[in-house]
This record gives sequence, structure tokens and C-alpha cells, in this order.
Amino acid sequence: MIGKLLGNAGAVSVDKLHKEFGKLLGEGEAILAGFRVYRDTWIFTSNRLIIVDVQGMTGRKREYLSIPYEKITMFSVETTGTFDLDAELKIWIGSRSQPVEKKFDKSVDVYAVQGLLATLTK
Repeated sequence: MIGKLLGNAGAVSVDKLHKEFGKLLGEGEAILAGFRVYRDTWIFTSNRLIIVDVQGMTGRKREYLSIPYEKITMFSVETTGTFDLDAELKIWIGSRSQPVEKKFDKSVDVYAVQGLLATLTK
């Protein structure tokens, strides 16, 4: 599954992710895969999903959302349609009623993303 994700046009190499975001990792935590979604970055580590939300015109402001896999209660994928060219992934965390939602352009294989989530949230 990780190989399929890394073959994706939106995929980012683990080395590049480690150089840019290595300071976010805990002791013994490893980056498994990651990819860019527009300006944002999704990083799958051995312990959690980190979503880097780039904000503002300059992109200098960033929010780092850390989601431990054991706190993900469910997720859904909405594929592209005839007029809607973006796919969407929703992730429900803990007891929150509203999911974290992200849109994906066609460079990201949303099926591979949900497959990786399915593997890591067991």
C-alpha cells in the first residue's frame, strides 16, 4: 500500500519530509509516507497522521494537526464526479461530531490514501 502511495504524483519522498518536518517527530517515530495536497502536506508516521495546513498568502503561518491512529474512529472517501474534479477524505477523531475534511486533486490517489489509513488504524 505504501508503495502505491509513493508512486503517486502528489507523493513526497521520505527524505525530503524528514528534512522539512523531522523536528515534529517523537523519539523512535518514523515517517512512512507523505504527500502534498495543494499547499498542505499529509505525513503518515509510525504513530500518527500529521496534517500540515499552510495558511495565509505567504504560507509562512502553518498549523500542525497531529492525529494518533488509535483516535481515528472512522473515515470516508468521496470520489470525483463529472463536474466535481476533486476527491474528498473525511476523518472522524474521537468523539468529535465534525470530521477533518480535505479535498484532493487528481494527482493524489485517494484510494491509496484510504487504504493506508485502513492499514494503520487497525
